[in-house]
Amino acid sequence: MLSLTIDDIIRRIEKGEIFEATSKDGGFRIAIKEYVPYVCTAIHDGHAFRNELKLKTALTDYERWYEEDPYTADFISSMPIVLAGKDSRFEYDLNRKPETCIYKEAWGKKVWKQALTKAERERSLSKHRNYYRVTHALISKLESLFDGCVVYDMHSYNYKRWERDVPVFNIGAELIDEKKYGKMVKAWKKELSGIELPNGIVNKSAINDVFFGRGYNLEFITKNFENTLVLATEVSKIYCNEENGEPYPEIIKRLKEALKKAIVGHAQLFADNFTNWKHNKKSKLLSHDVGQDLKKIDNELHAMLKNFELLSFVNPTNVEKQKKKFFDSRCTENPDFSYRPINIDTFGLKRKLHRLELEKIQDIHLQRLYEGVINAFSDKIDMLASLGTERFLYNSLRYFGEPNEADMRNAWFLQHLPPVEEPRMEKKLDVNDAIALFKKSFDEYGFTGKIEVSKHLVADAMVSNSQKKVILKKGATFSEKGLQYLMHHEIGVHMVTTMNCAEQPLKILSVGMPVNTKTQEGLAVLSEYLSGNVMMKRLKELGQRVIATEMLSNGATFVQTYQRMVQELRMDVNDAYYLVTRIYRGGGFTKDHLYLRGLKEIYNFWSSGNDIRPLLIGKTSIEYYTTLVELIDRGILKQPKYITQAFADPRPDLNDPIYAYIIKGIR
Repeated sequence: MLSLTIDDIIRRIEKGEIFEATSKDGGFRIAIKEYVPYVCTAIHDGHAFRNELKLKTALTDYERWYEEDPYTADFISSMPIVLAGKDSRFEYDLNRKPETCIYKEAWGKKVWKQALTKAERERSLSKHRNYYRVTHALISKLESLFDGCVVYDMHSYNYKRWERDVPVFNIGAELIDEKKYGKMVKAWKKELSGIELPNGIVNKSAINDVFFGRGYNLEFITKNFENTLVLATEVSKIYCNEENGEPYPEIIKRLKEALKKAIVGHAQLFADNFTNWKHNKKSKLLSHDVGQDLKKIDNELHAMLKNFELLSFVNPTNVEKQKKKFFDSRCTENPDFSYRPINIDTFGLKRKLHRLELEKIQDIHLQRLYEGVINAFSDKIDMLASLGTERFLYNSLRYFGEPNEADMRNAWFLQHLPPVEEPRMEKKLDVNDAIALFKKSFDEYGFTGKIEVSKHLVADAMVSNSQKKVILKKGATFSEKGLQYLMHHEIGVHMVTTMNCAEQPLKILSVGMPVNTKTQEGLAVLSEYLSGNVMMKRLKELGQRVIATEMLSNGATFVQTYQRMVQELRMDVNDAYYLVTRIYRGGGFTKDHLYLRGLKEIYNFWSSGNDIRPLLIGKTSIEYYTTLVELIDRGILKQPKYITQAFADPRPDLNDPIYAYIIKGIR
């Protein structure tokens, strides 16, 4: 980070430059990632204390910490304009006037055991003046740009010293012009009141309860600027142990998330009513620059995981040999699958992942996203390390989960459906036909992809994201409609999202979001339906995968599950073998139950009128939809270059009308 003189900082502000810096005197840091009509301050966040003052103070580090406002700068780190104090308020208090900002006594305790010299006092007072010189320049700039602005002045307080119930959030509004800004104060209280906190913490928010907003930061800005509102906001120290300083990281992160949302929501309301701000999307009030730290982490993460494809290891190498053996035994002996050697140092990879310094990512939602990806890949790496052992199933359940009651109801709903008239005697198409259709689809989308034929696949086809390649199963045959749905599934979604990954500034979209299987397969199956190529056999198969996964989770053997598929669910013997192999490979691969759940979620999402395009920008998860939309609106991510044909021009009317009822019936 830059170290700049006060004059340099002011000059950059006046020119409208984007920069992050600490002041040369060490008193504060400033970050301007975007010029917007609001500022966030954390003037008591600092704990720094000059060495010569440490020799003279009567207070311990803990006594100083106790009255400071730790982590308040963290709460606002996602925001585009931040001013945060670095020095302890016991050197000079930025929230007091210059003549009283150096304490003699504070909170009943003597601050100095030895008097400060005139030079020592002047050095502290100079820092105080410098902070307010920059504050004046910054607010002047924002008022000149936007005709007004709002300052979120964040503080914290020790709630345990109170002998009554006190609020989590308190707004000090005594010095605010009630006639002009009263509604804005109440709106800010409403935003804060809507914050949900973990660990059963009850959120009470109030105005002028424990503090009244009489601080100098508010007073200085209010006196000097007619069109700027300052909201002095106190947060009780629910986020740490105020008696020993121990932080509670998850509560701190939750406050960062909640305050980001609250600040942006309120700032948009203020901007609409008191500024010339033209944008109606709240995300425009956030920075479009992710910073160098995130770019470095994104590149490092991609380098570690770009060639990690679990499916390439989980597919057995002896599927056909074991099939012959299985049928030779009259379907009474469980297959013994083999797998290709693992050429990844699983322990070393996990260690590298957890060394990434995610705390350097300033935006809390991006930080959460990268945390989620690393935690998810840790589970996937554990799966790979346990391939072919009993622990594989445990690790698969930990990552993919298992069918719930709703999944099972939907699975059996599909099994009990009456047959739909579909052609039985039709020409079978082979892999060469598939290659021709897939190449034609590549041309229609306007991208170049590879096609390979392999004898080691369990499924008829799969997409290798890292190699931008479709792999077809050697010897597979298809009905005409079956090949069409496969094309819309594999090319229309899996290859489309693979190609869209390559267009994105952040490579995490190709690495994949946590448990993206549910969303990606849900999109892929929905494209089958919306293209007019849904088939009853296919829908029943999705339910059969759920039933087989539940049997696996409950301890059933390969043979027991296979027999149920054939005898009770009337599956073709070959289809049943490959389906059960999908579920039992690796030692128990529970991924496939998510297809039906994904279809249900994505169909409901699409039919509710939501824009599905943000989910096509890469290997996304619907759980991160709001974050994806925000990042696209901010220009951090791009709109997808390629759009699934079935989503761009949906034709569900090409299906038999009964399928509309069936899809809606999946609940």
